[in-house]
Amino acid sequence: MKRKRIIAFLICAVVIVSMAVCFCMATGAAGAADAPSGGEQVTSSWFDDIKAQFKLNFIDKDRWKSLLGGLGNTLRITLYAALLGVAIGIVIAAIRTTYDNNRENMKHSRSIGYYVLGFFNAISKIYLTVIRGTPVVVQLLIIYFIIFATSNNDIMIASLAFGINSGAYVAEILRGGIMSIDKGQFEAGRSTGFNYVQTMYYIIIPQVLKNVLPTLLNEFIALLKETSVAGYVGVVDLTRAGNAIRGATFSAFMPLIAVALIYLVIVLVLTWIVGIIERRLRKSER
Repeated sequence: MKRKRIIAFLICAVVIVSMAVCFCMATGAAGAADAPSGGEQVTSSWFDDIKAQFKLNFIDKDRWKSLLGGLGNTLRITLYAALLGVAIGIVIAAIRTTYDNNRENMKHSRSIGYYVLGFFNAISKIYLTVIRGTPVVVQLLIIYFIIFATSNNDIMIASLAFGINSGAYVAEILRGGIMSIDKGQFEAGRSTGFNYVQTMYYIIIPQVLKNVLPTLLNEFIALLKETSVAGYVGVVDLTRAGNAIRGATFSAFMPLIAVALIYLVIVLVLTWIVGIIERRLRKSER
């Protein structure tokens, strides 16, 4: 694991140095183009150029506050969407797995529960097909401009859109985890006197959570990056805040690279947390 950490830090260092070199080359080319025709050379340190650009993009007019506010909105949207996605995913996964596991028994009895569960299972399949088959940006635009066209709560609308999108993937992750459990464990639970719900709660769900937790955390990391399109509906998230600074200063390098580095740091921290959880889960298996 130490080797992986060293490689990750080296990659980050190479990326940052490469970006700095590109910036220096760009500013150097701009300085050469603006040089007087009389042959006078304008010499300035690349450090001074970076310092001036940093001051222009972040210090002047307290533009760094817009980045901070955008970061806060990004994290809020991600948190709300993740909670909604988990709630939707649990419900959809429960409906689909319950129907699949009990379809044959309920089909013979022809009880009303069979038709009710079949109806909700069909609705769940339609939801999964539509949500996973269309881009998240299109879903965001439909929810914002059509369904909630009269609402002004941009943060909650974006959270709802991303939560609905994430719920489809969480549902399939959970369903896959439940279906991967050996059917003998279902039968063992029923033989001890548990009903279906008790078997799921006491025997199946603890194993499923242990198996799918790393995958769920990786889904949340992907969700964090997906929220970067929230600016399409006017939400001032981290990406839109950086783009707004670029539009005000006409300097693209500093604000956009800063946005990229902030995302990179957050993802690295979350990946590190996922790694810790995976190692602890492996130790508990032993």
